[in-house]
Amino acid sequence: MGQTALQRLQKGAKVVPERGLELKLAEAEKDGRQLRVKHGVDPSTPDLHIGHAVQLRKMREFQDLGHRVVLIIGDFTATIGDPSGRSKTRPSLSLEQTRINGETYVDQATLILDKDPERLEVRYNSEWLEPLDFGDLVWLASTYTVARMLERDDFTTRHRDGIPISLHEFLYPLAQAYDSVAVFADIEIGGTDQLFNLLVGRDVQKAYGQEPQLALVQGLLEGLDGTEKMSKSLGNFIGISESPEVMFKKSMQVPDFLLLRYVELCTDLEVDRFKDMVSSDIKAAHRLFAQELVRTYHGQPMVKIAEERYDYVATGGIPEDIPEVKIRNNELEGTLIGILALATLAGLTDSNGEARRLINNRGLRLEGEVVSDWRIKVDISKDPVLQKGKDSFVRVRREQ
Repeated sequence: MGQTALQRLQKGAKVVPERGLELKLAEAEKDGRQLRVKHGVDPSTPDLHIGHAVQLRKMREFQDLGHRVVLIIGDFTATIGDPSGRSKTRPSLSLEQTRINGETYVDQATLILDKDPERLEVRYNSEWLEPLDFGDLVWLASTYTVARMLERDDFTTRHRDGIPISLHEFLYPLAQAYDSVAVFADIEIGGTDQLFNLLVGRDVQKAYGQEPQLALVQGLLEGLDGTEKMSKSLGNFIGISESPEVMFKKSMQVPDFLLLRYVELCTDLEVDRFKDMVSSDIKAAHRLFAQELVRTYHGQPMVKIAEERYDYVATGGIPEDIPEVKIRNNELEGTLIGILALATLAGLTDSNGEARRLINNRGLRLEGEVVSDWRIKVDISKDPVLQKGKDSFVRVRREQ
């Protein structure tokens, strides 16, 4: 195992304990065995985004070096709700909901991970957590103290501010730790918000007589708004299963100050060379990132299609593949309808008041032309196209 491989695995990551990865790799090479590298994802929503892919890409690096990764679908832990980074108790989901959500995770994850069964093991943690009886749970809880739990930043803050902490939230780190026991993890990969949970895993493994895992943590990818962690619930994400056209468009929306970070965490582009492009031609840098992301998840042939659509829309074109909305006859005055009601019924705004504000800000177009008068009426017998912003289109038809 050469230094180059070690540097690759440690790039953009912090390892606890320090030098632990170097020793683990050396031991594995000496013994001729694969390391078991664990990462868990809770299926609280049906889709993964490129923020999740940061850890998946690191797992792929271990696979490429011959090791075995264990992808844990946290169908059971998602019913508890991970309190990491939460200022209040997270709503719980049913096991049925999490299993439905988790059905697509493997297909999405294997857009990045090698599917070779010698290097990929997929497990659902309900397999070992659901059968635990009360005695098992009490023994697991005895391996950690309340004082240690309260050392966690979000718990400390909530306790100090008098915000309730439910006892079941203390069980989440223990359940995640038990995952490591169940799969005999050598290494667990997670974001910086997961460091506490990963360290609990080390202590719980020791209590169960196992060698403690290494914790390998990576920075969190900020969302497209530049201010929050990427999250589907916040709408600031790029989904890894989104269409090439949507992926290209969203990639072009990455804030300039975050572009280098996105390139480093989400692509194989050489960051040092990319820095020069960012300095000299930021638009070209955005385009190269968008091309690379689409190529990664959809293949080279789709890059041209996605890019051409983006350019067509950017120059005022109206694409063919846009959603349609039908307006009922009782909403019309003959074939006419007010532009405010039309924008709302078409789903571009939540209310006529919002539609009026959108028009006042020159954010609504009708057949490619900016709407400047909120009092106009539109003839929908001509199947008009409304556009909100740069790329939110809808074609309106009269219900027959």
